Amino acid sequence: MHRRTALSVSAALLAAAPLLAACSGGTRPGTAAVVGGERITTSALQAQVNDVRTAQSRSGQGAQLIEATAGLERLKLNKMIQTAVLERAADDAGLSVNTREIEEVRKAQLQQAGGEKELAAAALQQAQLAPDQLEADTRFKLLRDKLFEHYGSQDKALAKLGQAAKALHIEVNPRYGRWDPQQIILGDQQTPWITQRTRPEQAAPAGA
Repeated sequence: MHRRTALSVSAALLAAAPLLAACSGGTRPGTAAVVGGERITTSALQAQVNDVRTAQSRSGQGAQLIEATAGLERLKLNKMIQTAVLERAADDAGLSVNTREIEEVRKAQLQQAGGEKELAAAALQQAQLAPDQLEADTRFKLLRDKLFEHYGSQDKALAKLGQAAKALHIEVNPRYGRWDPQQIILGDQQTPWITQRTRPEQAAPAGA
């Protein structure tokens, strides 16, 4: 099996805690979505978008990158909601990701990309990730991989994700599209659940 550490196109992601604010339920002005009784604010969503737009504008392909990501708001909101769903499913399964695991993947990514600058450029172009979104994206993928491994198959894991999404009673501001509870995606976004593995393959012991 080859080492698979390249960033997959994430439909970024991102640590839910700083993005969610208490809400009594239902979408209202300033709310992009409500997930598990907590609201994702439009300001939190816009902050994610602005980080990417700033990085894009500073790149040598700024105009092309911006033009190619006209649906960035929906893409980011999709990932923010899916992060909350993944966190819920992982918590139900007793799964977590630690800092050491994230650091190991980052080292492998840096080695594969050829350095910080190259990794940042690839993440921006391929996955619409700003530099400060890379760690959360890696955490998302590691947690997803663990969930798939825990349940033994993608189908079983996806079923658990569907249950978690249902339990969270997700509501989305119509401005950003319609939440599809069957596919666990917002509108026509591509699902990031089924992608290549994130963690580098462990080397076999000497003499094995």
